[in-house]
Amino acid sequence: MVLVLGISGLDRAQAVKRELLPGLDSRELRLVQGLDSAAALVGEDGVLAASAQERHDGDKGTGAFPVDAIAACLRMAGVTPDEVDVVAHGFRYEPSAAFERDALTRRWFREVYAEEVQREVLREHFPGQDWERKLVRVPHHLAHAASAYWLSGFDEATVLVADGMGETEATSVHAGAGSGLRTLRRYPIGVSLGILYSVVTQYLGFLPGMDEYKVMGLAPYGDPARFAAADGELMRRLPDGVLRSPLLAHDRTPLERETHRGVIRRLEELFGPARHPQAPLEQRHMDVAATVQRALEESLLYVLRAARELPGGGSRRLCMAGGVALNCTANGVIARSGLVDEMFVQPASGDDGSALGAALWELRRRRPAAPRAMTMPYWGEGFGPGEIAAALAGLGPGFEVRSALARDELLARVSALLGGGSVVSWFQGRMEFGPRALGHRSILADPRVPGMRAHLNAVVKQREEFRPFAPAVTAERAGEFFEIAPGQEGLYRHMLCVAQVREKYREMLPSITHVDGSARVQVVDRAQSPLFWELIRRFGDDHGTPVVLNTSFNLRGQPIVRTPREAVETFARSSLDALAIGDVLVTRARAEGGGR
Repeated sequence: MVLVLGISGLDRAQAVKRELLPGLDSRELRLVQGLDSAAALVGEDGVLAASAQERHDGDKGTGAFPVDAIAACLRMAGVTPDEVDVVAHGFRYEPSAAFERDALTRRWFREVYAEEVQREVLREHFPGQDWERKLVRVPHHLAHAASAYWLSGFDEATVLVADGMGETEATSVHAGAGSGLRTLRRYPIGVSLGILYSVVTQYLGFLPGMDEYKVMGLAPYGDPARFAAADGELMRRLPDGVLRSPLLAHDRTPLERETHRGVIRRLEELFGPARHPQAPLEQRHMDVAATVQRALEESLLYVLRAARELPGGGSRRLCMAGGVALNCTANGVIARSGLVDEMFVQPASGDDGSALGAALWELRRRRPAAPRAMTMPYWGEGFGPGEIAAALAGLGPGFEVRSALARDELLARVSALLGGGSVVSWFQGRMEFGPRALGHRSILADPRVPGMRAHLNAVVKQREEFRPFAPAVTAERAGEFFEIAPGQEGLYRHMLCVAQVREKYREMLPSITHVDGSARVQVVDRAQSPLFWELIRRFGDDHGTPVVLNTSFNLRGQPIVRTPREAVETFARSSLDALAIGDVLVTRARAEGGGR
């Protein structure tokens, strides 16, 4: 059996940037390649394990070498580094004239991107291995494309990759057929849809490369018509599928290319002063968010239409990956566009997923095979009763702990708590891989409670009031509550596509219905998520609606909790009402009777 370990991240990127350009603010320091480091282990039987480094070191979005994530993957699979045949890295930078442009770019290549740097980092953490033989580097966009195509289950598809940048491209189109994947078109960094969206995220006072989903959530509050004249400045769509961005051309000096100050200056000329991170949100900011969201959606559709004219690009099946593919509003627009019949979006579409894709690319290069449909990405660590009991032993006074509950009793008690208005943290099974909590590391609530969204945003998650929450619904009844066509439920399984809440249920489900009537739905399949499905069904039986509000089990600035200890500590210091962890239910006195 061939075992391939995939890794992502560029360990030294932020440290080198900090040294090269002292005095940058925290947002500008995030403008580097190689964040969201992760590890994934794959074999001929499929994905064995996958984990993001941030889950281990608590540094959200970290680009540090994923030593802890690697150790976790090896531990979960029960193998040693000696048994791994190859390590595939999801970047492949080569010497080029672009890295001789100035002293800054020369140092970037020499100290961050070069192949020997990657071997040095591997030797530092895993000495004694033959890294000259074991390390392979996979071009970044091919890694993303592989992560989507070979887990789609499609025997042929068009594959769209869109992110900030790979080595030299920002958007690419590929054709998958059988065991093969070939590139049809590349769009350069100068027309990057990901960079465009990230710079607007920065302009609006949020963290680039992290908070783009906030801009997506803010956009429905805005009117893109207000700044319609700026659309051609953001991204021009020219004949024959060509894109051009006059805006991004405003970064001219080395410092501007590293900070996007030239682009920010131009955005201020177009839209007014940039928002300070602590300043209140104004209608102008919402209109800017709506403008860039519209530009993104129209540009993605344009690229896909142009791809239809390329030899091999005519498939009506679509796979997507890259950070832009996490924009579930744009995914919903594509799904409803009539351009595709079937669609698969890789749940770990960000750079954490490039670790998975690099591993799959190298595996299929050595062992060709047609794609297989993935199930739920529960590829992280699971924990047994002993570890849960040890974590609960550190819980202070003021809590009631019920242990060894039968499955039906656990579900009945959690359903009653939810129906009474309580907020329940839910820690079950193996952890999800990717940015979404998909029913194993979640915070759950009753979506029918009118004030629940405001309560969760202000008190529990401690985040911006405008941000929406996602509903989780049983697959059998998804089309009853949401505008999801029969047979399309699978597209919504990973919480990566927006659907409209059916009008008759919008008032009934106020805490998951966004201002435009949409919701980022998770359709829960009984076979793939049996315990979570049973809980939602039980809630529906008890309270009439098989829909629960589902958000990630974390607090502001914290990655999703990974271990029982993190779960217990996070619950204890929060205002959450209950914790369901394995077969144990922990409640506070005020939660026992229901309500807040």
